[in-house]
Amino acid sequence: MEIYLDNSATTKPCKEAIDKMMFVLENVYGNPSSLHKVGFEAEKEITYARKTIAKLLGADTDEIIFTSGGTEANNTAVFGAALARQKTGSRIVTTAVEHSSVYESCQELSRRGFDVVFLEPQSGGNISEEQLSEAIDGNTVLVSVMMVNNETGVKLPVDKIAKIIKKNNAPALFHCDAVQAFGKIPVRPSKIGADLLTVSSHKIHGPKGVGALYIKKGTYIKPLLYGGEQQRKIRPGTEAVPLICGFGAAAENIGSMSENMEKIKELHNYAVETLTGIDGVEINSPGDCLPYILNISAVGVRSETMLHFLESREIYISSGSACAKGKKSHVLTSMGLDAARIDSALRISFSKNSQKSDIDILAQYLREGMDTLVHSK
Repeated sequence: MEIYLDNSATTKPCKEAIDKMMFVLENVYGNPSSLHKVGFEAEKEITYARKTIAKLLGADTDEIIFTSGGTEANNTAVFGAALARQKTGSRIVTTAVEHSSVYESCQELSRRGFDVVFLEPQSGGNISEEQLSEAIDGNTVLVSVMMVNNETGVKLPVDKIAKIIKKNNAPALFHCDAVQAFGKIPVRPSKIGADLLTVSSHKIHGPKGVGALYIKKGTYIKPLLYGGEQQRKIRPGTEAVPLICGFGAAAENIGSMSENMEKIKELHNYAVETLTGIDGVEINSPGDCLPYILNISAVGVRSETMLHFLESREIYISSGSACAKGKKSHVLTSMGLDAARIDSALRISFSKNSQKSDIDILAQYLREGMDTLVHSK
């Protein structure tokens, strides 16, 4: 029986999203920019999906721009904001634990002459309000900080950033990557004062290849793409109607976030209790992390070796961010963990479909793996 506990990499599409995409593929095939009935039907479906996403974010529909996913949305936000404001300053403040789509975008802007500050986390993996306050100055044009870390589940202090920007008289736009938070906890860009905010479909049981960027009304950023009037020319090109509609259907079927959270908290606590009973297993995620993510180390066995061992038993977890494709985690490295824990790190991530029995089976074979692989060295 397959045990899938890699939901931070991607979730299994829900039936509602699949059914919606199939319906649209078969029946709503028009170009949403076409000025005829078939085009209008496609535009109507996109509008409904946009309303659904906007409602979840507490935003207006014209503040939602659909993209090909979280990476494109993050790139659009980071480059678009920095280039739009470069005449007012040159500093960018971000963290050393951002998703690679933000981290590497900021590295590229550094190569182009921007003064990029990568804030290093404290021992628990978080960034303090004091660090942010010291880094954000009158020359800062962009602050980009994720809401929830994709490898450890650490919840960063994004609710403090807008106030610090204002207090320090910075001309900065505030971007928040909320991909791992969206659909799990309430995400309200207006509440945290974000100008830009990223969400993704395939983390909430929707299809891959579609995400969205919230852009606060009145906020100007430079587009990455050119060549069309679609989506206010910020993200031109013919919209992927079936994917967008699948995203909307998944968002509509999240269910009660509070009820889901209670279940996930119980699973998370059970996993911590069960897995720490295995010799050599150490917990890397802090106690106050988002319960959907649990980062551990099976010390003594390299991550890749353990992953293959578990995969042969049809148990699927990861060694960190899927986008890293097995490279050593820059997140755990920046947290100051020793090499043995980093090299043996594993990420377990839950969804509302996860069960206690999944954890029992994972623990059984993780213990077997530790016994077999450590002793065979």
